Amino acid sequence: MVGILGGTFDPIHLGHIEPAFDLLRALPLQEIRFVLVQIPSHRDLPGASAKHRWRMLELALKGKPSLIADDRELRREGPSYTVDTLLDLRAQLGEAQKLCLIVGADTFANFTSWHRWQDILQLANLVVTTRPGAQLPSTGAAAELLNERRCGAPQDLTHIDSGAILLQTVQRLDISATTIREGLAAGRDVSTMLPEAVWCYIHKHGLYGATSSETAI
Repeated sequence: MVGILGGTFDPIHLGHIEPAFDLLRALPLQEIRFVLVQIPSHRDLPGASAKHRWRMLELALKGKPSLIADDRELRREGPSYTVDTLLDLRAQLGEAQKLCLIVGADTFANFTSWHRWQDILQLANLVVTTRPGAQLPSTGAAAELLNERRCGAPQDLTHIDSGAILLQTVQRLDISATTIREGLAAGRDVSTMLPEAVWCYIHKHGLYGATSSETAI
């Protein structure tokens, strides 16, 4: 079973990585693919170029064989749609490989507004990550979908091909990419929120307003 975690990773930080390890410990996943979004369809453009974000993702996941940097959306033109990524993965990995799309609870609240969301549920199961105190939708389309498709335990996913929704608790890290970008621009030390290699890369290339030690590529 393969997990898929998409994002702009602007920049990749420990709040992305540590919960992924929680999922690997709790779920029967072989690996989690971090799929870098080139042109997000539901949010503002990233602060760093796709080239820089990809390199930071590679550095962050180096030496972590169960966490894989995936550049397939960088090789497609136009906005990044999850359904296209899942179709591409299905073609690559075969029909027998189960796919689990990993989304946060806040993202899941808007899931039914996604491009071809019904087709996504034909291609993968959903793993909705929750944290202590997180609020899940109690009314509306997402709440109804959860009530209809929620499964009880991680092992249930091993015999459900697609369309199930699992709620899975992960550790809460008070880290966000916005906080990191704002901290770097203000000259604050946010190094504890980032893998060391990513911290060094950001300063080497002067990203997000950080002091540059070398002309950016």
